[in-house]
Amino acid sequence: MRWKRVPGSGDVEDRRGRGGLGGGRMPLPIPIGKAGGGGLGVLLLVLAVLVLPGLLGDDGAGGLVPSGFGQAPAAPAGSAPGADTVFEFTKFVSKDAQDFWDGRFADAGRSYQRAPVVVFTSGTGTGCGAASAATGPFYCPLDGKVYLDLSFFRELARRFGAPGDFAQAYVIAHEVAHHVQAQLGIERRVRELRDESPDRANEYSVRLELQADCLAGVWAHSTFERGLVEEGDVGEGLGAAEAVGDDRLGARAPESWTHGSSAQRVEWWRRGFDSGDPERCDTFADA
Repeated sequence: MRWKRVPGSGDVEDRRGRGGLGGGRMPLPIPIGKAGGGGLGVLLLVLAVLVLPGLLGDDGAGGLVPSGFGQAPAAPAGSAPGADTVFEFTKFVSKDAQDFWDGRFADAGRSYQRAPVVVFTSGTGTGCGAASAATGPFYCPLDGKVYLDLSFFRELARRFGAPGDFAQAYVIAHEVAHHVQAQLGIERRVRELRDESPDRANEYSVRLELQADCLAGVWAHSTFERGLVEEGDVGEGLGAAEAVGDDRLGARAPESWTHGSSAQRVEWWRRGFDSGDPERCDTFADA
């Protein structure tokens, strides 16, 4: 992926080397459930009014992988080879993805509030509870921030078999997409539906995650149009989506899935990438 350094801090809040797990209101892992009333019709109205035509012209955390499938404890800040390059790359991708969504929201006559991307080492406090290196990347809607220990990218390559900078870009774009969902009220509505129908809670969680994959693919489409990526980079993104499927991570029974199978995650990321159209990201259409 062709990228350049971002002056200043960009959207990144650098907590590397600070340590500590204090703060937050609840321990991880966190269910997305809470709230009440409504039904899928309301959610689809949200999608139709806010996501589909609009982007064309409180509890819970959304993570790339289920909690517990994250990385081992991180090495001290700066000790990993290329740590500064990965940090600068994270700044670039988080800014580029949020610039993209900022523009889409503006086209729809809406305001987009940017999400700080907190980069930490080993552990940090969050609005959703204490995060550690083992948590994996996630978005916390309680404070509107993305949390990422950069050592996860080593694990993504070594443990999950998904190397490459565009695989890393997929991770960041997926978490930013959760922020987009929160900005549009979709994340809150899904929490309501989970509380309303606990027996379908995992299904709603999967649909939310797959939509984030699709929205990440929509951003990726824009990078291809702008000449920032080539076909080989696309393969890295697909490889990352495949690597973090619930079935790939050991969850055999579909009813236990919370993020979707490898095939589903690839399908929805590819759907967003091929179309560049958020309207193609309605993962709730057949619910």
